[in-house]
Amino acid sequence: MLYQCDHARPDELRDQEQSMELRTAVVRDNRYLLHQPGLVHPDRPERVEEIYKMLDSNFGDRLITLEPELATLEQLELVHTPNYIRKVLKTSERAFTNLAPDTPVCSQSYLSAWLAVGGCIKGLQALLSGRCDICFALVRPPGHHAAPDRAAGFCIFNNLGVTARYALARHGFRRILIIDWDIHHGNGIQDLFYDEREVFYLSSHYRGWYPPTGDWSETGVGDGLGYTVNLPLSKDVEDADMLFLYWKALVPIAQSYKPELIFVAAGFDGHHSDPLGRIRLTERSFRGLAEMLLEIRASIGNPPILLELEGGYDVISLVSCVKEVLSVFTVGGPEEPLYFPEARDGVEIVEKARSIHKQYHVWTD
Repeated sequence: MLYQCDHARPDELRDQEQSMELRTAVVRDNRYLLHQPGLVHPDRPERVEEIYKMLDSNFGDRLITLEPELATLEQLELVHTPNYIRKVLKTSERAFTNLAPDTPVCSQSYLSAWLAVGGCIKGLQALLSGRCDICFALVRPPGHHAAPDRAAGFCIFNNLGVTARYALARHGFRRILIIDWDIHHGNGIQDLFYDEREVFYLSSHYRGWYPPTGDWSETGVGDGLGYTVNLPLSKDVEDADMLFLYWKALVPIAQSYKPELIFVAAGFDGHHSDPLGRIRLTERSFRGLAEMLLEIRASIGNPPILLELEGGYDVISLVSCVKEVLSVFTVGGPEEPLYFPEARDGVEIVEKARSIHKQYHVWTD
């Protein structure tokens, strides 16, 4: 049965979910390969093509496969302006053009972009119907930089932004937590919900890299004051720092906010091999973050989790990171209790975030 939001679900259903084996789904479709931004562009089709090959070789029937449907105009207009949507459609008339200086498109890119939003919505619908407990939408182009009226940073439509708006408007959710661990700040998502408390946005990103947003002081306005948390990272951040700072920030945020849905803008360009990242993370960070998600989920009533692929431009490390994350989900979490020891940069980042946010009393003591 489709449920509206967690506060409307009976205790028996939550207890039943906790005792069931975790069911993991992926959204995939070869039409995501149709978006061809150019031979030297970082967001090349091989990114998802190689992930799909890895899924077939390593996971078999352990994953539920979901086929995306095109987003509707009504869904897109929850975030994007009609003029911009028409502009995207017009790109089908030219073999190659630019929606933004860093976002070139071909005549089929509009279709991939429409399906990227539709794939996230399809994943959400599968979660709410009970078909799966966690879903990873392996889509492209990415979305967290896209604004209502323009493309930016390789992003055409704001995939998770539209999906969150759809969840709020269509299903009556009141608390959605969006975690953005892409190495670039998700300014598009932040701007959409900056004055609202219905969506809590948490981002970790490299300080001083694209885009020039995501400062500590960007904490929300109006009703949303305190519901945006930015964690700028230095180039020296390593796995231990990343995991410690998330453990000390994400756990109290989740336990105080009690999200009914958790979305993840899952970028893997923080890996040390990535040509567009500038820090020292390895696969261990992303495996640890996945384990942490499951631990947190279990402690707050098992809300559905939807991940959406954002960045990650070294194909080898991207595939390896996605494999690690899905390996955690398909076995249901870590075999031993999680432990993340203090790490110097991680401690400094968390302490600064807490000092800034303590005045709002949203997630700090």
